[in-house]
Amino acid sequence: MRQFGVRPNHDLGQNFLIDSNILGVIARAAELAPDDVVLEVGGGLGVLSEYLAQRAQHVHVVEIDECLREALGDATDQHGNVTVHWADAMTLDLAALEPAPNKVIANLPYGVAASVLLRSIEELTSVSMWVAMVQREVGERLAASAGSSAYGAPSVLAQLVCEVEVVRAIPRTVFRPVPNVDSVLARLQRLGAAQLDGGRAGAAPQTVSPALRALVAGGFAHRRKTLAGSLGLADGGLGRSREQVRAALLALGRPADARAERLSPEEFRALAGLLEL
Repeated sequence: MRQFGVRPNHDLGQNFLIDSNILGVIARAAELAPDDVVLEVGGGLGVLSEYLAQRAQHVHVVEIDECLREALGDATDQHGNVTVHWADAMTLDLAALEPAPNKVIANLPYGVAASVLLRSIEELTSVSMWVAMVQREVGERLAASAGSSAYGAPSVLAQLVCEVEVVRAIPRTVFRPVPNVDSVLARLQRLGAAQLDGGRAGAAPQTVSPALRALVAGGFAHRRKTLAGSLGLADGGLGRSREQVRAALLALGRPADARAERLSPEEFRALAGLLEL
């Protein structure tokens, strides 16, 4: 940071990874292999980027902060298998990345961590695993169980597609500046052939339809209301009346006045089917 005059941008939620001792932990959690194509969001000073470049087939690094060009280039320019994309990960066309990534490994900026993970889950069906350092609150929210205080729309959307777990806590001292919040290493593994179809060849990866995504968002939009009531207040109501939602909940074996936070991800999927969404 001193060499290149880098000053962390608070508005971008920058806490740079500086401790190389944590890199092996990340690689093991991601089951990093020589034929992996990795997407890293938030290249920062390039500590993780350089490590990945030495162990993967190709690395896509996305970085929005132009002030890091010299520092990140110093770490990556010598590696011909690294492509640096100077862009916002929330607007970059992820599906156009070539070669297509099969893993996402990153130290995600706190402010966009959940959004980046959910967007990449939706748009990158080629990706089978995500391993990311995120704020502890984000990791716990994504892995939360139905009925818990942390459970919400991000939990459901992530778990409809992935097995989610918090692997371990990350010491604050591996970052500069030292953050005033705790971080964890989260791992998400896409549900696919092995889990869904007994390993049958050609099974498609699990995805979330726009209608199902709208159902989840609408269900959690008004947390103090019943699921039927919250959906009734949602934009357009998904074209289903409160009576139809209550009847579908009863058919699902749930009370007509059930709240969204009590339904598991798979119950949301079943509910969408009952409502013919």
